[in-house]
Amino acid sequence: NLGFGLQPTDYMYIMKCTRGGTFSKGELQRFGNIELNPSAGVLNYGQGLFEGLKAYRKQDGSILLFRPEENGLRMQIGAERMCMPSPTMEQFVEAVKDTVLANKRWVPPAGKGSLYIRPLLMGSGPVLGVAPAPEYTFLIYVSPVGNYFKEGLAPINLIVENEFHRATPGGTGGVKTIGNYAAVLKAQSEAKAKGYSDVLYLDCVHKRYLEEVSSCNIFVVKGNVISTPAIKGTILPGITRKSIIDVARSQGFQVEERLVSVDELLDADEVFCTGTAVVVSPVGSITYLDKRVAYGDGICVVAQQLYTVLTRLQMGLTEDEMNWTVELR
Repeated sequence: NLGFGLQPTDYMYIMKCTRGGTFSKGELQRFGNIELNPSAGVLNYGQGLFEGLKAYRKQDGSILLFRPEENGLRMQIGAERMCMPSPTMEQFVEAVKDTVLANKRWVPPAGKGSLYIRPLLMGSGPVLGVAPAPEYTFLIYVSPVGNYFKEGLAPINLIVENEFHRATPGGTGGVKTIGNYAAVLKAQSEAKAKGYSDVLYLDCVHKRYLEEVSSCNIFVVKGNVISTPAIKGTILPGITRKSIIDVARSQGFQVEERLVSVDELLDADEVFCTGTAVVVSPVGSITYLDKRVAYGDGICVVAQQLYTVLTRLQMGLTEDEMNWTVELR
């Protein structure tokens, strides 16, 4: 009965660096609270990034990571945008491996959930004026999780948001900075109070092109064509998004990355979301300007097909011809 909530585990990983320096070797510590100066850059000016990836238990008891190098690369890109030093790719991946192995008893049994891995990079040094912090902390903690949405794999219900926006051109919507997610809380809370699962955001310039849901990317299916908003700086380049595009093409679908108008939702065969937390989540309905559009009588064939192919690969049930998984023992 795992949901998507924090379950404290045994160990976390911590590594520090001064501004202009490089990260040195980190260490595992018992999971617990951390100490920060009240003037820490992350607390005062939001100078922080986070990542999310998962570890899966195979049926033989070994553990698989899914594309950790992609998360390391995305953190490096985000760190450059936020004026922060970043761990090297090797440091990032080794830190993830060490943290998972130190907490391996918390990886759920095969098919019963996953171990969610949360790397953080933050300005931990004190700063009063608006400026990059003098010290940075890279931290990883983990938690066993189940489904992100309470609906599980049942179709979710979204509402298109017209007033609030998640990101703006030239801003930080294209990197995984902590401030991106605080911006969605008000619209998301109001939507959930009305019975919706989450919010689908539009672009802030024309207010007619799809961007993303609060914590996941969006895909629209029409016939054999799957369309998803192109990455242009306001949409997070999701690793599950990237993987699903490759999986869909391998399954014979035509995938288009382009501007997708909100009007296309009204004529779609299916809609689904992707993300590390949700993996692939079918959309049962979308409400736009008080008009509700339902899809497929709750039967989302394409989403289910892609979910099955991807999760069987993630859990080691099929051969990894993509070379996406890293096995730990």
